Amino acid sequence: MRALSSRTAPRVRYEPAHTRSVFWTAFALMATLATLWSLASPIFSVPDENAHATKAIAQVRGDLTGHAVEGVKHSVVDLPEEYSYSQQIVCYLFHSEMTADCGFELGDEGGNDSFNTWVSAYNPIYYYLVGWPTLLLDGSAGIYSMRIISGLLCSVFVAWAFQSAMSVRRSRWLPFGQAFLAAPMVVYLFGSVNPNGIEIAAAGALWISLLRLLQHFDGRDPGVVSSLSRRHLWLIVTVASIVLVTARATGPLWLVVVVGLCFAATGWRAVKTLFTTGSSYLGLAFVAAGGLFSILWTLRGGSLSGQADASDAPQVGASFVQGFAYVIRLTPDYFHQAIGFFGWLDTPLSGPNYWPFVAATAILVALACTGLDRRSVVTMGVVAAAAVLVPALVQGYSVHQTGIIWQGRYGLFLYVGVTLVAAWLLSGRSGRRLAFLSTRLTWIGVTLVAVYGLGAFFLVLRRYVVGTDESFSTMWENPDWEPPLGAMTLVALYGLVSLLFVLWSGRLAVRSARADDAAEAETDTDASALPEPETETVRG
Repeated sequence: MRALSSRTAPRVRYEPAHTRSVFWTAFALMATLATLWSLASPIFSVPDENAHATKAIAQVRGDLTGHAVEGVKHSVVDLPEEYSYSQQIVCYLFHSEMTADCGFELGDEGGNDSFNTWVSAYNPIYYYLVGWPTLLLDGSAGIYSMRIISGLLCSVFVAWAFQSAMSVRRSRWLPFGQAFLAAPMVVYLFGSVNPNGIEIAAAGALWISLLRLLQHFDGRDPGVVSSLSRRHLWLIVTVASIVLVTARATGPLWLVVVVGLCFAATGWRAVKTLFTTGSSYLGLAFVAAGGLFSILWTLRGGSLSGQADASDAPQVGASFVQGFAYVIRLTPDYFHQAIGFFGWLDTPLSGPNYWPFVAATAILVALACTGLDRRSVVTMGVVAAAAVLVPALVQGYSVHQTGIIWQGRYGLFLYVGVTLVAAWLLSGRSGRRLAFLSTRLTWIGVTLVAVYGLGAFFLVLRRYVVGTDESFSTMWENPDWEPPLGAMTLVALYGLVSLLFVLWSGRLAVRSARADDAAEAETDTDASALPEPETETVRG
């Protein structure tokens, strides 16, 4: 029998990144990026923002769902004089050569004191959360303030996602995966008056916090037990679920999809333990109440789409199979839209500008699909398949009534889930053989996402400041339209914050990798110090 060594290797105790520091740093960086987008985007240049903003303005003044007007298709909400609206505000839409200087501001004399909003029956929670600043400010200042509040709310959920992700030892790839929560199209929607943004943010927090909670219930691997308490994780899961389920009419379905995929990823043992633990039912009760409220509001409030006319959308009246096939054929276009079709789908970037983002995505997803064990690869395949099939199934079901109304941004809660699950799987035990690549590829990947983000910010701003027909230098030499603080000031600030985000994310990855390597080395040392089993020698 081999004797134990009198000198043992020093023990290295892993201490997770200070979760409070992670939360506040992530919040500050994301809130700043979202605020910069909210200032850079002209009023109502974000998809459907005029409809959402006017609903919020009217709702906080007591007009919850508007009223019907003969000859007008959608419900009409009344607007105060300081928010009178004219379509001239968005004269530049679908005219990329035109700047945002249209000569009419929200609240100017001659505008309409009402708006026929197609979102009047939407769930009211989001609109109460963002609409209250318009009681204090008028005109464009009120819209900018609503955008900033929306961005701050979204940033809370992204900060929770980072906090949950970095609360365990095995998290070396997650700074890379979570960098996609700072992708320009995502942050662009955060800094707008549109529930699509908070839907994505809440889903991002739910994806990673629920995976961590389930790992907590599993408990077999100390390397993935969160330093956050089970109660804290339940708080994040509960709030994120309620916000996701109430953001839009499809929220209950999105919640089922995300929860189901997380259950599939972690396995039956963790799910069984969750449902057999009595303390779980408080959080489940709150989530169920939020889901029930959302469903009842949708059914009674009429926010399910009515029968569309043939001129409203393609494929109205088509069969399930026709709608499903149509969306599958358009899936590459939806991916393209989700990466960077800004404005009302009227401000796409040129092909080469997407390459850094596509490269970063390809690195992470390819590693997760090829470098892990069989079960992890199957999990990755299921999540990726859901990102393709869920939109097609939903549209196939409703196509006879609504026609094809899907846009790439609607699938961002799923696309972000693909990158988060990929990073989560790579950070686990099955990713040990790829661990040596984590820090260098995280630096590369996060940098690619940040470079693409800065480029997108500059190009979208240029489109509104001087139009796409003018040279870049015209932006600082002779701009036609200027956002608050000035275009080039916003670009410089965005570049600075993007750099800070890269440095911080890279530091998180390095710290996590070192701690993980140290813990694995300690485990190997302890294992090698164990006595060898005694064997008998058989003499012939």
